[in-house]
Amino acid sequence: MRIIGPDAFEENPAPSLAHDEIHLWLLTVDGSPDHRTVAARARALLTRLLTQYADLDAAPEIARTERGKPFAPALAQIDFNLSHARDHVLIAVARGQPLGVDLERVDRRIEIEDLARRYGSTSEADALDALPEVSRPVAFLRLWTCKEAVLKALGEGIAFGLDRVSFGLDSGGLPTGLAALTSEAGPLDSWRLVLLEPAPGFLGALAWQGPERRVRTFRAGPDA
Repeated sequence: MRIIGPDAFEENPAPSLAHDEIHLWLLTVDGSPDHRTVAARARALLTRLLTQYADLDAAPEIARTERGKPFAPALAQIDFNLSHARDHVLIAVARGQPLGVDLERVDRRIEIEDLARRYGSTSEADALDALPEVSRPVAFLRLWTCKEAVLKALGEGIAFGLDRVSFGLDSGGLPTGLAALTSEAGPLDSWRLVLLEPAPGFLGALAWQGPERRVRTFRAGPDA
């Protein structure tokens, strides 16, 4: 599975968004911001991007579905998703393509054994157990971001069931692709996933169901 690393993200004014592209934006909020500050900066950047991509004179309204996924009611042909962890934010935008993105920090404290069995498949949990103990936290978090990205692309939340999305893992703990998926989500080969390492100490994933698209990566400036 493809991995996009930190060097791929470069500062760039918002370019035009082609119909066969996904634009992925990384924002780093300086200082030691609290959750509310990061969320506000993320929303401000999202609003600016949507305004530019849709060529609007005024910022569009952003609402949420019953499942909690954000969308712009007036922009039916522009899909987006976002995630933030600590002081980092990822925003993905596409035309006519629902998508999901998730971001986690690697130093997040978790009880891997309990969570892997509760939210994962038996094969996933067994694959994590087979890893050296020191490798399990990062492998689990990477797997978690893949599951979250798929659920978000479906417009669902964790309540839908992380165990209904299963991935194969190689001997090093890297996801190799979808291994099983609930029937409501369509065939396995219709899904695309990209692993993300946008900054040191952070892992993420981008998911969508549909044809391959070019993923272009950008870094938002400090004034975004």
